Amino acid sequence: MDGAGAGAGNSNQNGDMNDLENEGFSFLDDKEIERYRSGISEKSTSISTEPFLTQRRNTTSQIAIVGANLCSIESLDYEIVENELFKQDWRSRKKGQIFQYIALKWALALLIGLGTGLVGFFNNIAVENIAGFKLLLTSDFMYQKKYFKAFTAYAACNIGLATAAAALCAFLAPAAAGSGIPEVKAYLNGIDAHSILAPSTLFVKIFGSILAVSAGFVVGKEGPMVHTGACIASLLGQGGSRKYHLTWSWLRYFKNDKDRRDLITCGAAAGVAAAFRAPVGGVLFALEEAASWWRSALLWRTFFTTAVVAIVLRAFIEYCWTGKCGLFGQGGLIMYDVSAARSTYSAPDLLAVLFLGVLGGVFGSLYNYLVDKVLRTYSIINEKGANFKILLVVGICILTTCCSFGLPWISKCIACPTGLDVACSTESGNFKRFQCQSGYYNDLASLFLNTNDDAIRSLFSTSTKNEFRISTLFIFFVAIYCLGIVTYGIAVPSGLFIPVILAGSCYGRLVGRLFESISKLDTGLFALLGAASFLGGTMRMTVSLCVILLELTNNLVLLPLVMLVLLVSKTVADSFNKGVYDQIVKMKGLPYMESHAEPYMKNLAAGDVVSGPLVAFSGIEKVGDILHALRTTGHNGFPVIDEPPFTEAPELCGLVLRSHLLVLLKGKSFSSDKVDCGREMLGKYAALDFGKAGAGKGVKVEDLDIDEEEMEMYVDLHPIVNTSPYTVVETMSLAKAAILFRQLGLRHMCVVPKSPGRPPIVGILTRHDFMPEHVLGLYPHMKPHK
Repeated sequence: MDGAGAGAGNSNQNGDMNDLENEGFSFLDDKEIERYRSGISEKSTSISTEPFLTQRRNTTSQIAIVGANLCSIESLDYEIVENELFKQDWRSRKKGQIFQYIALKWALALLIGLGTGLVGFFNNIAVENIAGFKLLLTSDFMYQKKYFKAFTAYAACNIGLATAAAALCAFLAPAAAGSGIPEVKAYLNGIDAHSILAPSTLFVKIFGSILAVSAGFVVGKEGPMVHTGACIASLLGQGGSRKYHLTWSWLRYFKNDKDRRDLITCGAAAGVAAAFRAPVGGVLFALEEAASWWRSALLWRTFFTTAVVAIVLRAFIEYCWTGKCGLFGQGGLIMYDVSAARSTYSAPDLLAVLFLGVLGGVFGSLYNYLVDKVLRTYSIINEKGANFKILLVVGICILTTCCSFGLPWISKCIACPTGLDVACSTESGNFKRFQCQSGYYNDLASLFLNTNDDAIRSLFSTSTKNEFRISTLFIFFVAIYCLGIVTYGIAVPSGLFIPVILAGSCYGRLVGRLFESISKLDTGLFALLGAASFLGGTMRMTVSLCVILLELTNNLVLLPLVMLVLLVSKTVADSFNKGVYDQIVKMKGLPYMESHAEPYMKNLAAGDVVSGPLVAFSGIEKVGDILHALRTTGHNGFPVIDEPPFTEAPELCGLVLRSHLLVLLKGKSFSSDKVDCGREMLGKYAALDFGKAGAGKGVKVEDLDIDEEEMEMYVDLHPIVNTSPYTVVETMSLAKAAILFRQLGLRHMCVVPKSPGRPPIVGILTRHDFMPEHVLGLYPHMKPHK
């Protein structure tokens, strides 16, 4: 619910109704709107009763799916509100305060890096130890030929862990379900929902992800780590949480959406750095995929944050070399080191790489299409309540468990290879004996009955061409491909990176085996290129994925081939559909503003899509009229118009925000006469009093206690009015207005008339007015792609 002229307060909008019904209010019907117009002032009537505004309303939805939960959404306001209080505060700031503000930015970047690094390391330790215990128990029973007990123990552990993860998501924080990357991407685009970055979401994201990955689901912890980093940044940036008694008064400088956006961008980058141990890749991921606005100063802070993450991870991993981390092992910062492999390649290798790129584009686009269909189906099930969410999770868990334990039985035993550094035919390790006799291993069990990280290491392993048979690679690819599709969307924290890397590396190794007669590349390097092709086909990222893969594998020689396969797979996949995160953002109903305008917008003007009714205030307005407008509309911005005798003719003074009006009314700086008393208010209030509160802390309409006598008094709005809102003339093309709106990070854009003698404002555009549902609903004859 954004602007007064954007149709944000429509009577047929579920999201608006939910918000206002929670406050105890209902929307106006047409007759009430007319009575309201006539009761405020002549000014409001002259502006609000333009025929095209009264008839045109925005009916785009203001609710969206966040995680596995349906909730109302709002826009964020990245514009600086240049009112008299802000100007007074800026003039009075001393060098010490400015230095404190800059120092706090870097200090918070440090804290975000420390916090995200610690959480990332904790996740790794927890998953490796929980999943390791489960797999050791299963292998022990298999070694004793107690097959039924092995399956029972394996299934019981998986179902128990999955149920715990689902219960956390279903009852404590439904917004924590899924990867969280689409929600973070939407937030950085200017879309907010109450629970996206809440402390409860952070808690469930951490522990739910550990439980889900340990339960054997075909999911990764990398996507949830991005959301976790963003939640940590949000918790620090909003001054903590008053609900959980974690508040810091010295963070008052960050009580605005712009600074919080920068912190959350750092948090998202830190999440990638912690998940993949790829600090540079984290910066590039935030730049290429997550952030909608970027600048050089933010680049420095994001790079600093990811560097802190890398240092924290390195320090704790060195501690684990002493053997004090249980089953976590002694791995370094490079997760899948393939630097030892021979990386020379020739023309036939390039043909194989091009084939992999095309294959990745086809598989990736199909994967995205099927994920979209599954998510739409699951959303219907999830809407039925928490119990259905848990049942769905348990059902997918049983399916995954049966596949993981049952499919290896169709695989024949293979004699252990000689000359390996790792042990073979043991209960632990990457070679799983399963039902085989001593000296043999089951290659399919070695992939299924391992952690996802260990399975990827096995597929990336070099100089082990015949470790996995072609039939095994094919079966594993089909199983992971299908399980990855049906698992994403259930009510547990789940990432897409690991399933995609697993499936991609599997068919990459398969292609390497098929091309072994003409190719000189190691099959392990083909697995890496296959993972790159599938990532490019699903995620549609290039630069960040390239760097992440290089940091993951420590092999710079393969850089040209990785670049080539990413470019080919993205090009092929783009001809079919959008990237997986873009599809999920759209499917969830989040009103995302693209960096480009749609082609049909060039045929429309800004004034063609402005909706109403428009509610405006005088510079000095009656308290009762303001309170009535706040109670009966869901608008977050109201134009303020000065009229005679204060001005010669009606003129647009600026824009006032709903949150500022609530703070002003709560302070009761009223006067009995309609006079200018702005100087007195400048001495009473400070700019920080009108700063954006954290989640759940702001003043609400029901918090106001105004009696009948005060309702007839007046309040001067000039000190809190943004006197320089961004305005466009009504004849500006809608495409140009959309690009301006997105690049400036606006919540409201005022549309002014081109010709004199008319009311000083035509209406207000918000992001919902640029949505195709609204524009094409007004002009159905227009073709979406022309």
